[in-house]
Amino acid sequence: MIKKSLELNGLYLLETEPFKDHRGQFARLLCARELAEIGLDKPIAQINHSLTRTKGTIRGMHFQLPPHAEIKIVRCLRGACFDVAVDLREDSPTYLRWHGERLTDKNNRALLIPEGFAHGFQTLEPDTELLYFHTEFYTPDSESGVRYDAPGIGITWPLPVCDISAKDKCYKWR
Repeated sequence: MIKKSLELNGLYLLETEPFKDHRGQFARLLCARELAEIGLDKPIAQINHSLTRTKGTIRGMHFQLPPHAEIKIVRCLRGACFDVAVDLREDSPTYLRWHGERLTDKNNRALLIPEGFAHGFQTLEPDTELLYFHTEFYTPDSESGVRYDAPGIGITWPLPVCDISAKDKCYKWR
């Protein structure tokens, strides 16, 4: 696994190195030993899967409040998305900055999103599927979010927004 530190402290791009032969390929998606080298010292508590039918849809920007703050690893299984993380740690030098990565079913990339970050994505193709690894269980009372178009953050989405849930539209920022 190749681990590339990104400009927001604690945010990593993970790239698998698939073994390929005439049958296809094999890749290790998660290795606790390798992830511990970059600070992921918590076990994976939950694995989630999403399917988003329509290109241009946004899901997010989500996070869980302490004591249920979580680290996420997000990978695209089918299709493509623009995956975004926003640093919400008030003591961070990159507070309120965001970073986006294109994740596809072909580029063997995942985003490791640390605690204290909001996460969301926009689908770039129809029928996009994502796999999420979480270090905390989903806890509804700790659920929170930031609007996808929050002033002061200024995420630049690659496509016009065609769909977003009513819940995600209602998030406020400050």
